[in-house]
Amino acid sequence: MSPGMLKMWISIAGMGLMFLAIFTIYLSRYKLKGVLKFFTAVLAYIFLIISGITLVIVLFT
Repeated sequence: MSPGMLKMWISIAGMGLMFLAIFTIYLSRYKLKGVLKFFTAVLAYIFLIISGITLVIVLFT
């Protein structure tokens, strides 16, 4: 696989993680209550941080 194609797949994975982050933030803010709300919010922000790091890495390599 060429380096350009590898970067494309990594950036698509980063965008997918951003979509998951949006979905789980929505769930944690509007649909869930209690401890489950906290865990989904933490998971959402972990997705957001990982996706941001992957997209920055793809941008600068």
